[in-house]
Amino acid sequence: MSSAKKVPMGQPPLPIQTPDVGSLISYSADHLANQFLIAMPGMQDPDFVGSVIYLFEHTERGAMGLVVNKPTEVDLATLFDKIELKLEIAPLIDKPVYFGGPVQVERGFVLHEPIVDSGYSSSLIIPSGLTMTTSKDVLEAVASGNGPKKFLITLGYAGWGAGQLEEEITLNGWMNVPLSQEQMADIIFDTPSSQRYGRTMSHLGFDLSDLSGEVGHA
Repeated sequence: MSSAKKVPMGQPPLPIQTPDVGSLISYSADHLANQFLIAMPGMQDPDFVGSVIYLFEHTERGAMGLVVNKPTEVDLATLFDKIELKLEIAPLIDKPVYFGGPVQVERGFVLHEPIVDSGYSSSLIIPSGLTMTTSKDVLEAVASGNGPKKFLITLGYAGWGAGQLEEEITLNGWMNVPLSQEQMADIIFDTPSSQRYGRTMSHLGFDLSDLSGEVGHA
Protein backbone atom coordinates (compact mmCIF):
# COMPACT_ATOMS: atom_id res chain seq x y z
CA MET A 1 0.00 0.00 0.00
CA SER A 2 1.27 3.44 -0.79
CA SER A 3 1.68 6.12 1.84
CA ALA A 4 2.09 9.86 2.10
CA LYS A 5 5.26 11.26 0.59
CA LYS A 6 8.30 11.85 2.75
CA VAL A 7 9.85 14.44 0.49
CA PRO A 8 8.73 18.08 0.24
CA MET A 9 6.40 19.10 -2.57
CA GLY A 10 6.18 22.60 -3.97
CA GLN A 11 7.36 25.40 -1.75
CA PRO A 12 7.80 24.12 1.83
CA PRO A 13 6.23 26.13 4.67
CA LEU A 14 8.47 28.41 6.70
CA PRO A 15 9.93 27.21 10.01
CA ILE A 16 8.22 28.41 13.15
CA GLN A 17 11.61 29.25 14.62
CA THR A 18 12.21 32.04 12.12
CA PRO A 19 9.91 35.06 11.93
CA ASP A 20 8.44 35.42 8.47
CA VAL A 21 8.18 38.74 6.69
CA GLY A 22 5.38 39.09 4.21
CA SER A 23 1.67 39.45 3.74
CA LEU A 24 -1.07 37.01 4.62
CA ILE A 25 -0.96 33.94 2.38
CA SER A 26 -3.88 33.93 -0.02
CA TYR A 27 -5.70 30.62 -0.25
CA SER A 28 -7.79 29.13 -3.01
CA ALA A 29 -8.46 25.40 -3.13
CA ASP A 30 -11.32 22.98 -3.09
CA HIS A 31 -11.98 19.23 -3.24
CA LEU A 32 -10.72 17.56 -0.04
CA ALA A 33 -9.18 20.57 1.69
CA ASN A 34 -10.71 21.39 5.07
CA GLN A 35 -11.58 17.74 5.68
CA PHE A 36 -10.20 14.99 7.86
CA LEU A 37 -8.39 11.95 6.49
CA ILE A 38 -8.47 8.83 8.65
CA ALA A 39 -6.07 5.96 8.07
CA MET A 40 -7.85 2.75 7.12
CA PRO A 41 -7.16 -0.47 9.11
CA GLY A 42 -4.90 -1.80 6.35
CA MET A 43 -2.48 1.15 6.54
CA GLN A 44 1.07 -0.26 6.55
CA ASP A 45 3.15 2.90 6.94
CA PRO A 46 4.03 3.21 10.67
CA ASP A 47 4.00 6.99 10.40
CA PHE A 48 0.29 6.93 9.60
CA VAL A 49 -1.21 3.88 11.30
CA GLY A 50 -4.25 5.03 13.29
CA SER A 51 -3.79 8.65 12.26
CA VAL A 52 -6.24 11.49 11.79
CA ILE A 53 -5.05 14.20 9.42
CA TYR A 54 -6.48 17.67 8.95
CA LEU A 55 -6.02 18.42 5.25
CA PHE A 56 -5.34 22.13 4.75
CA GLU A 57 -4.42 22.10 1.07
CA HIS A 58 -5.50 19.99 -1.91
CA THR A 59 -4.93 21.17 -5.47
CA GLU A 60 -3.86 19.70 -8.79
CA ARG A 61 -0.27 19.97 -7.52
CA GLY A 62 -0.88 17.72 -4.52
CA ALA A 63 -2.01 17.89 -0.92
CA MET A 64 -0.71 18.84 2.52
CA GLY A 65 -2.04 18.14 5.99
CA LEU A 66 -1.21 17.74 9.66
CA VAL A 67 -1.58 14.63 11.80
CA VAL A 68 -3.58 15.79 14.83
CA ASN A 69 -3.71 12.75 17.12
CA LYS A 70 -0.07 11.77 17.74
CA PRO A 71 1.46 13.70 20.65
CA THR A 72 5.22 13.55 21.08
CA GLU A 73 7.25 13.58 24.29
CA VAL A 74 8.15 17.23 23.68
CA ASP A 75 6.03 19.70 25.62
CA LEU A 76 5.39 23.37 24.86
CA ALA A 77 7.71 24.58 27.61
CA THR A 78 10.60 22.71 25.97
CA LEU A 79 9.73 23.96 22.49
CA PHE A 80 9.41 27.56 23.61
CA ASP A 81 12.72 27.35 25.44
CA LYS A 82 14.43 26.17 22.25
CA ILE A 83 13.19 29.21 20.34
CA GLU A 84 14.10 31.54 23.22
CA LEU A 85 10.58 32.36 24.35
CA LYS A 86 9.49 32.18 27.97
CA LEU A 87 6.21 30.33 28.48
CA GLU A 88 4.85 30.84 31.98
CA ILE A 89 1.16 30.13 31.43
CA ALA A 90 0.66 27.13 33.70
CA PRO A 91 -2.06 25.29 31.75
CA LEU A 92 0.07 25.36 28.59
CA ILE A 93 3.48 24.33 29.92
CA ASP A 94 2.85 20.60 29.80
CA LYS A 95 0.75 20.65 26.63
CA PRO A 96 2.35 18.32 24.04
CA VAL A 97 3.79 19.12 20.66
CA TYR A 98 2.40 16.76 18.01
CA PHE A 99 3.96 14.73 15.20
CA GLY A 100 2.42 16.44 12.18
CA GLY A 101 3.91 14.15 9.53
CA PRO A 102 7.23 12.82 8.23
CA VAL A 103 8.09 15.77 5.97
CA GLN A 104 10.38 18.48 7.41
CA VAL A 105 10.05 17.34 11.01
CA GLU A 106 12.37 20.14 12.12
CA ARG A 107 9.74 22.71 11.19
CA GLY A 108 6.76 23.79 13.21
CA PHE A 109 3.12 24.51 12.37
CA VAL A 110 0.41 26.04 14.52
CA LEU A 111 -3.13 24.94 13.71
CA HIS A 112 -5.57 27.22 15.47
CA GLU A 113 -9.03 28.68 15.60
CA PRO A 114 -9.74 31.51 13.13
CA ILE A 115 -8.83 34.94 14.47
CA VAL A 116 -10.09 38.13 12.86
CA ASP A 117 -7.26 40.54 12.00
CA SER A 118 -4.63 38.53 13.86
CA GLY A 119 -1.81 40.24 12.00
CA TYR A 120 0.36 37.11 11.95
CA SER A 121 2.92 37.42 9.20
CA SER A 122 2.45 33.98 7.64
CA SER A 123 -0.97 32.37 7.96
CA LEU A 124 -2.94 30.06 5.73
CA ILE A 125 -6.66 30.74 6.24
CA ILE A 126 -8.72 27.76 5.13
CA PRO A 127 -12.18 28.93 3.99
CA SER A 128 -14.88 27.73 6.41
CA GLY A 129 -12.15 25.97 8.34
CA LEU A 130 -9.22 26.58 10.65
CA THR A 131 -6.03 28.61 10.27
CA MET A 132 -2.48 27.33 9.97
CA THR A 133 0.29 29.75 10.96
CA THR A 134 4.02 29.18 10.49
CA SER A 135 5.52 32.44 11.74
CA LYS A 136 7.03 32.90 15.18
CA ASP A 137 4.73 35.79 16.02
CA VAL A 138 1.86 33.44 16.86
CA LEU A 139 4.05 31.77 19.51
CA GLU A 140 5.05 35.15 20.86
CA ALA A 141 1.36 35.93 21.21
CA VAL A 142 0.72 32.62 22.97
CA ALA A 143 3.60 33.24 25.38
CA SER A 144 2.18 36.65 26.29
CA GLY A 145 -1.33 35.31 26.75
CA ASN A 146 -2.67 37.08 23.68
CA GLY A 147 -2.59 34.23 21.18
CA PRO A 148 -5.34 31.89 20.01
CA LYS A 149 -7.09 30.13 22.88
CA LYS A 150 -7.47 26.91 20.94
CA PHE A 151 -4.42 25.67 19.05
CA LEU A 152 -2.29 22.63 18.31
CA ILE A 153 1.40 22.73 17.44
CA THR A 154 3.04 20.08 15.28
CA LEU A 155 6.51 19.34 14.03
CA GLY A 156 6.47 18.18 10.42
CA TYR A 157 3.62 17.70 7.97
CA ALA A 158 2.21 15.07 5.61
CA GLY A 159 2.55 15.72 1.88
CA TRP A 160 1.34 14.10 -1.33
CA GLY A 161 2.34 14.76 -4.93
CA ALA A 162 -0.06 15.36 -7.79
CA GLY A 163 -2.71 12.62 -7.88
CA GLN A 164 -1.07 10.60 -5.11
CA LEU A 165 -3.71 11.15 -2.43
CA GLU A 166 -6.51 10.30 -4.83
CA GLU A 167 -4.73 7.05 -5.68
CA GLU A 168 -4.19 6.17 -2.02
CA ILE A 169 -7.88 6.70 -1.26
CA THR A 170 -8.79 4.44 -4.19
CA LEU A 171 -6.37 1.81 -2.86
CA ASN A 172 -8.09 1.82 0.52
CA GLY A 173 -5.37 3.76 2.35
CA TRP A 174 -7.53 6.62 3.59
CA MET A 175 -11.11 7.70 4.07
CA ASN A 176 -11.99 11.39 3.90
CA VAL A 177 -14.40 12.77 6.49
CA PRO A 178 -16.12 16.12 5.77
CA LEU A 179 -17.30 17.83 8.96
CA SER A 180 -18.34 21.30 10.04
CA GLN A 181 -15.79 23.75 11.41
CA GLU A 182 -17.29 23.29 14.88
CA GLN A 183 -17.06 19.50 14.70
CA MET A 184 -13.46 19.58 13.51
CA ALA A 185 -12.45 22.09 16.17
CA ASP A 186 -14.10 19.96 18.86
CA ILE A 187 -12.13 16.90 17.77
CA ILE A 188 -8.78 18.68 17.39
CA PHE A 189 -8.87 21.01 20.38
CA ASP A 190 -11.32 19.57 22.91
CA THR A 191 -11.09 15.78 22.52
CA PRO A 192 -8.25 13.78 24.15
CA SER A 193 -5.75 12.71 21.49
CA SER A 194 -6.38 9.02 22.15
CA GLN A 195 -10.07 9.49 21.32
CA ARG A 196 -9.77 11.61 18.16
CA TYR A 197 -9.69 8.69 15.74
CA GLY A 198 -12.79 7.11 17.26
CA ARG A 199 -14.62 10.42 17.49
CA THR A 200 -13.91 11.19 13.85
CA MET A 201 -15.01 7.71 12.85
CA SER A 202 -18.23 8.06 14.83
CA HIS A 203 -19.39 10.88 12.54
CA LEU A 204 -19.44 8.38 9.67
CA GLY A 205 -21.56 5.88 11.55
CA PHE A 206 -19.17 3.03 10.72
CA ASP A 207 -17.91 0.26 12.95
CA LEU A 208 -14.12 0.16 12.64
CA SER A 209 -14.15 -3.63 12.14
CA ASP A 210 -16.32 -3.23 9.04
CA LEU A 211 -13.90 -0.95 7.19
CA SER A 212 -11.18 -3.37 6.09
CA GLY A 213 -13.03 -4.37 2.95
CA GLU A 214 -14.34 -0.95 2.08
CA VAL A 215 -12.74 1.74 -0.04
CA GLY A 216 -12.39 5.41 0.75
CA HIS A 217 -14.60 7.98 -0.88
CA ALA A 218 -13.94 11.34 -2.42
